[in-house]
Amino acid sequence: FFGCLVFFLGMEKLIVCPYKRPNALCRLICFPWAGGGTSQLAQWGKFFSSSIEVSSVRLPGRESRLKEPFAKDMTTIVNEITSVLLKELQEKPFAFFGHSFGSYISFAVALHLKEKYELEPIHLFVSGAHAPNSEALLPIKSIPIRDAEDEDILTYIQILGGTPSEVLQNQDIKKQLILTFREDLRVLQTFSFEKTERNTPFSCDITCFNGSEDKAHDLEAWHDLTSGDTSFYKLPGGHFYLLEPSNEIFLTKHITRCIENAGL
Repeated sequence: FFGCLVFFLGMEKLIVCPYKRPNALCRLICFPWAGGGTSQLAQWGKFFSSSIEVSSVRLPGRESRLKEPFAKDMTTIVNEITSVLLKELQEKPFAFFGHSFGSYISFAVALHLKEKYELEPIHLFVSGAHAPNSEALLPIKSIPIRDAEDEDILTYIQILGGTPSEVLQNQDIKKQLILTFREDLRVLQTFSFEKTERNTPFSCDITCFNGSEDKAHDLEAWHDLTSGDTSFYKLPGGHFYLLEPSNEIFLTKHITRCIENAGL
């Protein structure tokens, strides 16, 4: 009983799933962007058929985990997600969707599952992110987070877009957003992935989405990370193109088709 309770509390803390579908054939687990919470991606559940259950990962330091200390590095995040979700992921097929910072977390979790447990998502959906083996990530790695002023971080958040300006009028929310974003960026800087010549980590298909007005991401390098198919889609909008209702519909329909075509 005690073990079940600990597992349940871990799930409740980490995973947000407003549209529970215990009989679903596949779980889609979503990983939000830097500074982001679970509200948008967890709501995707309402767009999917009964064969797919959608949940979103909630990292420490935000929403109901506000009082918890932020994760110090990518390994800590990967270990928490894996330990809480492992049993579920062993039970039925799963796919991952990550946007921006969330793409790197989803990749790191998938890599850990593959290396340690021989488990692999049936499909990896990544959005608004360089491939983790790309040199294009190096400038992000070298942003001096420790010395960056709040104003610099705020400018970066505003360049990315996706944060309504009225939210930034509220000083408390603004302060919390800057803090969360800074800590997420710090985590991203602890993540490194070197692809060796002979090692292709995955065999699942990978689909990369990007906003047409967003800065160019090095997507081609995702090709080298799987022996499966890699496909690329550009949708109208900037870095947060996925918050546009029409894009949301395209994404959820496309993801559904990919999962259903995986022959579950």
